[in-house]
Amino acid sequence: MASAGGLQALLSVLRNLPADLPAAVLIVLHQAPHTPSRLADILDSHTPLPVRQAVDGQRLTPGTVLTTPPGRHLLMVSPHTVGLIESGDLPPARPSADLLLATMAATCGPRALAVVLTGHGTDGQAGARAIARCGGTVFAQDQPSSTQFAMPNAAISTGLVHAVLPLADIAAAIHAHTCPRPTTGSR
Repeated sequence: MASAGGLQALLSVLRNLPADLPAAVLIVLHQAPHTPSRLADILDSHTPLPVRQAVDGQRLTPGTVLTTPPGRHLLMVSPHTVGLIESGDLPPARPSADLLLATMAATCGPRALAVVLTGHGTDGQAGARAIARCGGTVFAQDQPSSTQFAMPNAAISTGLVHAVLPLADIAAAIHAHTCPRPTTGSR
């Protein structure tokens, strides 16, 4: 999830993820509700992963990136399916990272991974709490690499973020999290 400065941050992360990533990626980027979005097209041209705008009731496919359409909130309705609801015209942030993360925490539990990138405000803070409390993992972008540090800082302030990382290290951390190396026992 991201807000101010988020497009560049998303491009940086996505271009460094492998084409065979064994997880779906869901993107929440704050945007005006009545303006058509080219976000999926822009991101798709810069990453080895296919990027599409989410559709209500869509099943998740590993190695696919889904963006949230304007004027909608993205939700997890089951461990493998997303849903969309209208966001309305009034704040809070649209689309809401907190709504996605809370529903992801409830449906995916320890398998959930949240990444809070650059942005204004506190969206993602409650969602980070939900992810961590349900056994999932939360990463946040560090201050020096953030255009706007408010969103990552809000998540970090919960004390529940598992790693605070420079933008350049986030893709590798996602990959390591989704493709853990087998441990070898010593004798």
